[in-house]
Amino acid sequence: MRFPGVYAERGVFVCFEGGEGSGKSTQSRLLRDALTAAGCTVRLTFEPGDTAVGRELRRIVLSPETGVLDDRCEALLYAADKAEHVATLVRPALERGEVVVTDRYVDSTLAYQGAGRSLDPAELEEVARWATGDLRPHLTVVLDLEPAAGFTRFEERDRIEGESLEFHERVREAFLAMAKHDPDHYLVLDARLPVEEIHDAVRARLEPLLAQAVRA
Repeated sequence: MRFPGVYAERGVFVCFEGGEGSGKSTQSRLLRDALTAAGCTVRLTFEPGDTAVGRELRRIVLSPETGVLDDRCEALLYAADKAEHVATLVRPALERGEVVVTDRYVDSTLAYQGAGRSLDPAELEEVARWATGDLRPHLTVVLDLEPAAGFTRFEERDRIEGESLEFHERVREAFLAMAKHDPDHYLVLDARLPVEEIHDAVRARLEPLLAQAVRA
């Protein structure tokens, strides 16, 4: 890692990562609902696209109509989305003591544009960390699923989902490698497990961190 990493001193930052069809959105919503019921103020968000600027960037990077983009151009578009997302949504929510639950963050860039597109990992990480001020999640949950299995969970594919099986296999291996490198901040779960079993494992791992969150 080129940067030491910054973890918010107030609020709790949780990220769900993984390949296509791994259930990130489902688990994000379940966690939001459970924490809200427990009295936490929760901001559920996602990348790319959960800001006004991000919606335009999402359209460009995911629409099949965009066609082929230069790999560096694609990476910079994702970095721009992250910069706006962190500055206008993630940091302000954390400063208020909220729990921020995001569906994708920096690791997706390192996996998809790094391992997937084969960009230089050190250069790509420097761009991604700079864009976010190197703000890191307190916990990153990786939902692990074989790409071939993930593709069976949806009918239509966007521009990234439509990449080759080999591309998505490289992405999967990158997520697992990042988690192995920093086990204190990662939780890897088999995405084939029952939805509630995955949710319970996430809650158990997250519970000690919630002291930093403001409760109603």
